[in-house]
Amino acid sequence: MRAFRDLADAPDPSGARVLLDGVHLVHEAWASDTVFEVVAVEEARLDSDSDEGELARALERDGVDVVATTGAVFAAMSPVRTPSGIAAIATRRAADAAEICQHPSPFILAAVDVQDPGNVGSLLRAAEAGGVTGAFVSGGSANPFSWKALRGSMGSALRLPVVTGLAPDVIVTCMKKSGLRVVASVARGGDDPDAIDWRGKVGLLLGGEGPGLSEEIASRCDARVTIPMASTVESLNVASAAAILVYAARRQRI
Repeated sequence: MRAFRDLADAPDPSGARVLLDGVHLVHEAWASDTVFEVVAVEEARLDSDSDEGELARALERDGVDVVATTGAVFAAMSPVRTPSGIAAIATRRAADAAEICQHPSPFILAAVDVQDPGNVGSLLRAAEAGGVTGAFVSGGSANPFSWKALRGSMGSALRLPVVTGLAPDVIVTCMKKSGLRVVASVARGGDDPDAIDWRGKVGLLLGGEGPGLSEEIASRCDARVTIPMASTVESLNVASAAAILVYAARRQRI
C-alpha cells in the first residue's frame, strides 16, 4: 500500500496516474471508464451495506483488483485526516496541447499561478459544467492531479482534457496558432463579460490568487474582461470568477 502514500506525496504532473480518495471520486472514475490499477477498501465496509462496500463489490465483479485492508492500514495509507474507507490508484490518458487547441469548436480555459489545489479543482469543475473543452494549468499553479485538487474537481479533472507544465506565453501562442481569440481576465479596465464576443474559437486566461495575470501576458491577448463588482469588494475567489466568466460565455455559445 506504499504506492498510495507515494502518489499522495508526489502526484504525477501529467495526470497519467492518479490517486482517488472517497466513494464519489472512485465512482466517477468508474463511470468515465477510467482504468483502475488497484482499489483499496476497509474490510469492515467491504462486508457492509455502505456505499463504499457496494461500490467495491461492484468493481470486483467488473474485474477490478480490490484489496481489503484493516482500518489501521487504510488510515496509514489515506491522505486525509478522516479516512473515507475507499481509495484507488487509476490511470488515464494524458492530454496534450495540440489536442486541446485543435478541438473543432474550442473553448479553452487557462489557469495561471492558481496556487490553492481546492481552487484549481473548483475551477475545473466550473469549466466542465460550463462547456469548456479543455484546460491548461500553468505557472506556479497547484497540480490539478493531486488528491486535493481531484477532490475539488469532483471528477471533472478525469473527464476534461487538462495539460500542465507549459509556460503562459506558450499557451497563448498555441491558442493563437489555432485561430482562437484569447481573452484575459483582469481586475480592472476590461470589458464587461456580456460585452465580450465569446462565440467561435475562444481561449480564456485567468491569473491566480493575489496579483492575477501579468501585464506581459495580458498584453498578448486579444481582449480583456473584468467582472463588475461593488466598490467595497476588492476581488473574487478565482474559482468563483472562472464560473462567472465561463457562464457568461456559455450564454452566447449555446
